[in-house]
Amino acid sequence: MTTDPMARLALAAHRHAEAAQARTAARDDLVVEIVAALRAVREDHALTVQTETDIARLTGWEVAELRRLAQEADLVGMDPA
Repeated sequence: MTTDPMARLALAAHRHAEAAQARTAARDDLVVEIVAALRAVREDHALTVQTETDIARLTGWEVAELRRLAQEADLVGMDPA
């Protein structure tokens, strides 16, 4: 490992940028899967509340936020996964 502070800073900055890109990609994947799951639930209204609750528990997001994501996906014509 180098002791050059600028080289270490450059490496840390590079790793940070890669991690930020990976986090963004992971969030995008999660949103796609949430929307796909919510759309599948629409077909079985008896399961909607429980399934939305399950999705919220898995993601750590509020049900209202999940519904907003689904509405936005519908508005922009996001295709199912």
